[in-house]
Order: sequence, then C-alpha cells, then structure tokens
Amino acid sequence: MNTRVWMDSWQMECCGEPFALGAEVSWAVVEPDREWLTKVLGARTAATVDAVEEHHGGSPQQPAPVRGTVTGISAVHCRFAPLPGEPGHTRGPVPGSGTLTPLSSARRWTSGRDGLDFVGFLVDLAAPPR
Repeated sequence: MNTRVWMDSWQMECCGEPFALGAEVSWAVVEPDREWLTKVLGARTAATVDAVEEHHGGSPQQPAPVRGTVTGISAVHCRFAPLPGEPGHTRGPVPGSGTLTPLSSARRWTSGRDGLDFVGFLVDLAAPPR
C-alpha cells in the first residue's frame, strides 16, 4: 500500500530530519486539513494526500505511525496574499498558485522561488514488505 504524506515547511525547518528517495522513514501522522491543502495544491492533488506528518504534538488528533520507503518527493511552493475581510497583515495561499517540483532529497531549508513561498513537501511512501 502506498501513502502520500504532506510535511509542512515549518515542521521540517524546525527540527525535521533530511531524507531522500529510497530512504526508510517512520513518522507520526494525523488526518489532513483538506480545506487548506485544496487552497495550496488544488482539489485534485489535495484529494491524494492521505496524512500529514506531525512531530510537534500541536494537533488535537492522536498521531498514528506510518512507515515506508520514500518513492517520491515534491517541493510545494505557492503565492500568498492578504485575505479579504482580514487585517492587512493576515495572508493566505492564493488558490491555483501552487507548484510542485520533483526532488531527489528533502533538506531542512528550501528557498522560495519566482515570487512563490516554500510551504512544504508532498512525499510518497511505499509500505514496507511484510
């Protein structure tokens, strides 16, 4: 069974462990926030996300373990803009602005590019053999 995991940029930047294609990983995950992911990734891609990596314990959900071999990594960038009806400093993702860039490894720090902010990784895992 394959699993697609979203990893927020701040989770990785804070204290995440770099990983690469072919690496075996074991993460704690929670249910995805589909509304937010849809804004960043679009509805079609957001629907493919099975879980969200969470190693800080800030979620009200009880994390569950997931293990697997990394078979795909994409850096996700999007544009942010002021949210309508909110104070000017409150920004959110601009729907439709998300881009995915395939990578061979994920580092702790990933730069923005072309006016887009780095927001996270989409990681595909293949379940370990039984």
